[in-house]
Amino acid sequence: MPHHLFPEHDPIGACVPHGKFTLAPTGSGLLDGLSFAVKDIFDIAGHPTSAGNPTWLATHAIPTQTSPLIEQLRAAGAQMTGKVLTDELAYSLNGDNIHYGTPLNSNAPTRVPGGSSSGSVAAVAAKLCDFALGSDTGGSTRVPASYCGVWGLRTTHDLLSRQHVVPLHTSYDTMTWFAHDPETFKRVGQVLLPPSAFVPKRLLKPQALWELASADFAAPLEALLQATQTVLGVDAQTMSFTEQTQTLEQWRQAYVTHGAHEAWALHGDWIQRHQPTFSAPIAARWEQAKAVTPTQAQTAGAQVAQIRNQIRERLGSDSVAIVPSAAGLAPLLHASGQEVDALRLRTMHITCVAGISGVCQVSIPFINKDGVPVGVSLIGPAGSDLALIEFALILSKQLRG
Repeated sequence: MPHHLFPEHDPIGACVPHGKFTLAPTGSGLLDGLSFAVKDIFDIAGHPTSAGNPTWLATHAIPTQTSPLIEQLRAAGAQMTGKVLTDELAYSLNGDNIHYGTPLNSNAPTRVPGGSSSGSVAAVAAKLCDFALGSDTGGSTRVPASYCGVWGLRTTHDLLSRQHVVPLHTSYDTMTWFAHDPETFKRVGQVLLPPSAFVPKRLLKPQALWELASADFAAPLEALLQATQTVLGVDAQTMSFTEQTQTLEQWRQAYVTHGAHEAWALHGDWIQRHQPTFSAPIAARWEQAKAVTPTQAQTAGAQVAQIRNQIRERLGSDSVAIVPSAAGLAPLLHASGQEVDALRLRTMHITCVAGISGVCQVSIPFINKDGVPVGVSLIGPAGSDLALIEFALILSKQLRG
């Protein structure tokens, strides 16, 4: 792997202009010889953080402390090779940035890479680094992992430190990573994650989530289902996370309302003071966040708490669920705003399940019949992250025969 992701050596447009530096390993361990990139919401002492917006860059002091996750990776032997793009304040799933550009999706060059961890996933897909740190609030790792055909993990909420990282929705923000090969993916997990005694015994098929995905996901979903049934020696249980009186759109609305209120509480004063320029879709989200009343946020928060308990109860302590990582293929670069918004809506009906419940989800890369990447995921109980990765690797080997 290259020892830098400096812009002059960046053929895919993944780097931030101010990311021209490396950090050497501080120790030796499982990650010796590996390189990683960092989403530009993670602070690194002595270097600026832009959170994908030049006004943020201009109005925030240079950080004096570094994310502990970066320090853990360096202590295990990895070299940090550059900071990479994020959608503005991580408030998008598409992967474009009106200020810094859209990184190339090397595995589907006519399509967006997905976001908000756009630079991280693009750098991994292009094999410019071995792995990359990202984040996932509403799908910002699971969705780009699906779009670009790499491995990605949404960690259990609060399992990894969020210190010295620009937040979006603190009730849902998780720290994550991508890798293009399963062994590297696992090694990063062995460094960052606590041990897990989770042993899957039941297999769940949430039918409503399967039906949200385009036909491109049908064969990969079925392949992973069959492999999991073979490995576990059980039949899948078709089920629903929702009650008959509930809809996934109601769940998404509760998540969006509660999360938007948190986002405005965090960043509203800064937005009103500095009037930063955002892309039209992201600007609209901030206007919606501003409009959420405390009463609406309180009601949504109570709904989220009930939904969270319901999902965790149905998942149990011994189950894995198989779901699509997104609702469709990565949008084409020239897709209309209407097409992008429609896909985002369907995708968030899927991603809100792990998002609201705070459990972990591993996205496994597949391709459709035309060679375009799709991701299929395993959802596991809270805290099962490392065991879920190990199980995903067993399934990957089973699929390869």
